[in-house]
Amino acid sequence: MNSKIKLHGFNNLTKSLGFCIYDVCYAKTPEQRAEYIEYIDEQYNADRLTDILTEVCDIIGANILNTARQDYDPQGASVTILVSEEEIKAPDEVDQSETPGPVPESVVSHLDKSHICVHTYPEVHPHDGICTFRADIEVSTCGVISPLKALNYLIHELESDIVTLDYRVRGFTRDTEGHKHYIDHDINSIQNFIGDDILEQYDMIDVNVYQENMFHTKMMIKDNDLNNYLFGISTDELDDDEEKEIHDKLRKEMQEIFYGRNMP
Repeated sequence: MNSKIKLHGFNNLTKSLGFCIYDVCYAKTPEQRAEYIEYIDEQYNADRLTDILTEVCDIIGANILNTARQDYDPQGASVTILVSEEEIKAPDEVDQSETPGPVPESVVSHLDKSHICVHTYPEVHPHDGICTFRADIEVSTCGVISPLKALNYLIHELESDIVTLDYRVRGFTRDTEGHKHYIDHDINSIQNFIGDDILEQYDMIDVNVYQENMFHTKMMIKDNDLNNYLFGISTDELDDDEEKEIHDKLRKEMQEIFYGRNMP
């Protein structure tokens, strides 16, 4: 599939990138846990999420057709933006190689008849002090552009402890001879679209179904500095036993999310 495919009419393939990002922290008291929820709701309310996605649209060169936003009670928010491309590019002008996309300073891409959406889910454990924040994001495009080229930018912008990524190409498009094509670019792993600086920060595993054009990657941060996971306190306020207990709780929480199952 290295040679360019001459298509009949518009490229009808749908390419969808969906991913969840998780931030995990520890808040010692009920008051600190309540402050954590307030902090997350303020930092990721519908207006700010709209600003973030609007900036993404500007960076990738997309026109916003419609925006829907909503804050929820007691917490959480959703934003969906319908977009179209600014400038139509010919298929042979689009980079479809299996390489990392650009970093935030230099992202240029185009979307056509597409959407970007995000939903947030702040949550606290009522007894254990563990707090999690999940953002569920989807970038769906039609045509020659793959949303994987925006992945490097999005991971840079949304630094997280755990990331789960799903990429799927759906439908088919026809070439000028009438033959159907169910994918129009090479891909062995989502990891090949992620920059080396990110790859070095995470442990990763793949679960791919190549014959169905479905690709899945899970990422877990290697960082073990406890101060990066404490809300309202620091390690200076903990004795050695308490520090180890909190560290073990946080690592267990991240491993359970990463592997998708509860651990004893």
